[in-house]
Order: sequence, then C-alpha cells, then structure tokens
Amino acid sequence: MRVTETEIPGLLIIEPRIFDDPRGYFFESYREELYRSFGITASFVQDNESKSIKGVVRGLHYQLEPYAQSKLVRVVCGRVYDVAVDLRKGSPSFGRWFGVILDDIGKKQLFIPKGFAHGFSVLSETAVFSYKCDNVYNGNSERAVNINDPDLGINWMTGSEKPVVSDKDLSAPMLVDAEMNFIFTRV
Repeated sequence: MRVTETEIPGLLIIEPRIFDDPRGYFFESYREELYRSFGITASFVQDNESKSIKGVVRGLHYQLEPYAQSKLVRVVCGRVYDVAVDLRKGSPSFGRWFGVILDDIGKKQLFIPKGFAHGFSVLSETAVFSYKCDNVYNGNSERAVNINDPDLGINWMTGSEKPVVSDKDLSAPMLVDAEMNFIFTRV
C-alpha cells in the first residue's frame, strides 16, 4: 500500500496493493492496523454507498461538530472526480480544494478528515461510490457549500454536459456564507 500526502494537511491518497491473476483480482480495501500505521486513527462506524449516472455532481456536503465525519472514500464501479474543500478555521489551506480521479481500476482511495466539505462528479456511465464514516449521519447537523461557488472555481470535469444536481445542493450557500465550526489542529 502506498499513502501520499496531498498539499492540504490531513488529506491522504491511498493506493492499495492489488493482486491480479487470470481469475480476477484481490485487495484489502481496509485493515485498521495498517491504516493506523499511516496516521488514520478514525474508528469507522458507518458505511454508505451510492449509485449515480454520468454527469451527476453530489456535494459539497459535511456535518457540523460534534457530528462531523472523517471519510474514507472509494469507487466500487466506474469513475469519479472526487473533491474535498478545507473548512477548518486557522488551516493554512482554509477554503482551498483538492480533486482526484478515483476509479474501479486503480482502486485509489481518499481519506478526508473532519472539517472538510466533500463532493464528486461522475465521469463514467454509472458509478458506485463507497464511504466509510467515523460518525453516524445526523440530519440536523448536515450542511453544504454550493458546488458552483465562483470563489472555489471547481471544474467538475462534466465537459459540455449540464451537470445533474439536486435542488438541495444547488440552493446551498456559497463558502463565504456557509455555517461551519471546525478548528484546524496540526496533523
């Protein structure tokens, strides 16, 4: 397994070792002791999975403290452009975003610590997306940042197609107006 730190503190790209042979493949998608050795100490308590069609953009979602969630995300089937936005006040990268392509071939994962908004766009005909979360869903603390925030300027890689976005996500506030209560602590 290879773990790469991104330019945003706390965001990690994880590339598992894949064993291919004529029968197919095998890889460990998660082993607590190994992930802990790379500094991922989150205790995951909930797994989520979504299926989306090409052009769907989901996000940018997060939950306020004390219900904030660290996430370990990956694509089971298909290909997405995955994005995390740093919402931690005092962070040297506050308001910056990072994007990475995740797919079912390389099996790359992204670890997103608490204090980030998260979203993705579907690049393949369909995609099945998996999230491990270290806190359960709490609807009262759910918040979002608008995916079209011009200050963020995220290129969702949807090309000339009009993105498929929920009304709820389209009505989310811009970053400058979003409610957040995260404080940066050194990783």
